[in-house]
Amino acid sequence: MELSKITKSFTESVIREMTRISRKHDGCINLAQGFPDFSAPVKIKKAAINAIQQDINQYAITWGSKSLRNAISEKVTNYNNIKVDPLKNITVTCGSTEAMISSLKAIINPGDEVIIFEPFYENYGPDCKLSGATPKYVTLQPPEWKFDPEEIKRKFNAKTKAIIINTPNNPTGKVFSREELELIADLCQDYDAIAITDEIYEHILYDGKNHISIASLEGMEERSITINSISKTYSLTGWRVGWAIASEKITNEIKKVHDFLTVGAPAPLQEGAAFALGMKQKYYINLKNFYTKARDTLIEILKETSLKPFYPKGSYYIMTDCTQYMDERGLNNSTELAIDIIKNVGVATVPGGSFFESEEKGKHLTRFCFCKKEETLQAAKKRLEKLRK
Repeated sequence: MELSKITKSFTESVIREMTRISRKHDGCINLAQGFPDFSAPVKIKKAAINAIQQDINQYAITWGSKSLRNAISEKVTNYNNIKVDPLKNITVTCGSTEAMISSLKAIINPGDEVIIFEPFYENYGPDCKLSGATPKYVTLQPPEWKFDPEEIKRKFNAKTKAIIINTPNNPTGKVFSREELELIADLCQDYDAIAITDEIYEHILYDGKNHISIASLEGMEERSITINSISKTYSLTGWRVGWAIASEKITNEIKKVHDFLTVGAPAPLQEGAAFALGMKQKYYINLKNFYTKARDTLIEILKETSLKPFYPKGSYYIMTDCTQYMDERGLNNSTELAIDIIKNVGVATVPGGSFFESEEKGKHLTRFCFCKKEETLQAAKKRLEKLRK
């Protein structure tokens, strides 16, 4: 019996696999998967609990509860400078993960191509393949993770249906500049392509960086899909409440796919999400301060080792060049590297090769996350002292 040829072309999540491996090693500190090890805000949790107690436990409207769509609309108008009709432009999904696959399946036809920046969040390649598109890759070059304008111009062609942009970026921490986004916007308009932006880390920014949604740029309102969720900003990765924002024409197609993929996101958690989106500015200031301190803590820890960290400007990950460590240990690729760090150091990371089309391109890299308590990072410091210069 022959099963799907498409699913044979990719593996299960390497990120989540590293969490499973770390749990097999007693005392291993998980700096692999990007989930906080601290509590979510009490007020948000109480809002969801109240919704359950008020018996909001049956199906919500398939594309999202009215309260959440209204909250999303108000939020993106004020923060992202995008005008949104709660009824015509929003599809609430089971996390940004479902928002991405629903969006791709809503726009892709056989023969279409989708441009992806690499290193990339591991879902994007498989999502394209599952949607029937051929992924094409544009390289982000360290240490600033810039792309070559000429390379991206060469990748756009008559087959290009969409480009996926993740800003702030996982795994690099890159924040796309206005100049970069304007170049992409011009290319999308020239080739009649859609910009799909994963903006899940939009509030986690450093060093004076600002978040810009490509949908807010001139000419992009009708050819953008803006994806987000409550997972990272509000430390609620397990709630699985996200959304896709697009023109009415595109949204109508996303709604259809979403309806038959998952029916709808959890009803009471949508009410908690609506409350979260109304948090005052002080919350976001505290969030930025917390993650700035965590970033700087882990950067200083890594700088004392034989590893070479790249400074992130956003998100909560640090890509790290481990060439020296690999040479010392006789390691051949990033998977061997990550397993060795678990066994030899007691800290879990994500193999850099999993963020590239070809493992070879990221064979000397690994990704640390720092969405952790100060105690966790200090415990990791003691482990990583084994790698002191």
